[in-house]
Amino acid sequence: MKKLIKLLLIIGFSNITYGQTYNNFESDSIAASQPYKPSKTQFMVRGYAHTGLNFMNAEGLKESSYVGSAFAPIFLFKQSEKLMFESELEFELVNNKLEIGLEYADIMYVLNKNMTVRAGKFLLPFGTFMERLHPAWINRLPTKPLGFGHDGIAPASGIGIELRGAFNLGGPIFNYAVYSTNGPRLKDGTVEPEEAGMLMFQNYEDNNNSKAFGGRIGLLPFADSSTEVGFSTYSTSGTGATGTQYENVGAFLYAIDFSFVKQISGIKGFIDIKGQYNNSKVDKATYIELDEFGNPEEYSFDNKSNSFYTQLSYRPTMASSDFLKKLEFVGRYSNLNTPLGAEWEEKSVQYAFGLNYWLTWRSLIKVAYQTTDSSGGHAGGGNVNGLYVHWAIGL
Repeated sequence: MKKLIKLLLIIGFSNITYGQTYNNFESDSIAASQPYKPSKTQFMVRGYAHTGLNFMNAEGLKESSYVGSAFAPIFLFKQSEKLMFESELEFELVNNKLEIGLEYADIMYVLNKNMTVRAGKFLLPFGTFMERLHPAWINRLPTKPLGFGHDGIAPASGIGIELRGAFNLGGPIFNYAVYSTNGPRLKDGTVEPEEAGMLMFQNYEDNNNSKAFGGRIGLLPFADSSTEVGFSTYSTSGTGATGTQYENVGAFLYAIDFSFVKQISGIKGFIDIKGQYNNSKVDKATYIELDEFGNPEEYSFDNKSNSFYTQLSYRPTMASSDFLKKLEFVGRYSNLNTPLGAEWEEKSVQYAFGLNYWLTWRSLIKVAYQTTDSSGGHAGGGNVNGLYVHWAIGL
């Protein structure tokens, strides 16, 4: 028996050695007979990172803390002139724990100069902030406007398929994106009763047979592409889990965005104006809450929310002083209004002012002051003031 095992091992090793030798010989022969062609495959790692120090004052309760560094590597792979892959990971310290997230991961194929299709998890073109402006070194302030991020009313990403592109209209440019995703999920209150009626956009597998459909159209009317106006929609006929009373609770969201970026000699620098209005409407549904005695009772509300932000920044790039050229002045206003009668009913107004110093074209130090006045919400409302000193870098 031992002799048989040794014989089989010798035969197997001989076959492997022969195969490797044959393949190497064949590869060398092919390479010698064909001219060298450089590979079109390319791989690149980019990304961004940020860290900082926050001073907070919430209704007289003061605290300060160095915030944990966040690192978001972006992987770019180009298989050919038409086939590409992109992905972004996010490593961040939140509540003393390391959180690892997948911002997006999708495959792209260029159909022609006006059309590109991509599939996987991608940032949704719902307005422009989450898709284009949220990275720390691009966002001119250390924080996001109200309505975006955790418990926000604007979707950030989704899993599905998208067709996008642009057309040059002989000066003006028209861009578009249409897509379908698994869509948001409705929080019915069984897990977090205080959030019944909220939409959860961090959805991976679909919880029903309804898909979400959305799109954005943008117009850059001037030949210098200084101005862009966009309109976005995002809707689904079902947000609840299959077999529940919320299965056919639909949602319709829309956004209007605006951008103006131009260097103006009269003010000796660049002016950058951004803005976005978000509106969310979820079909009316009945939810369950416990009264003061612990007995369940039904309640309902008109599930409409909206948010808005506008931002102005100025950088004196034409100043005679090199120091002044690297400064940037920023101001932002934002508000958030969630449904009257919901457990998460909130009305908030926020002002933020910042001064940035650009170390390089993709690295800056941001110093900002922000004040937020709220009524309702998870924290019960009140006034929160914050001073932020952050350093962000694009890799």
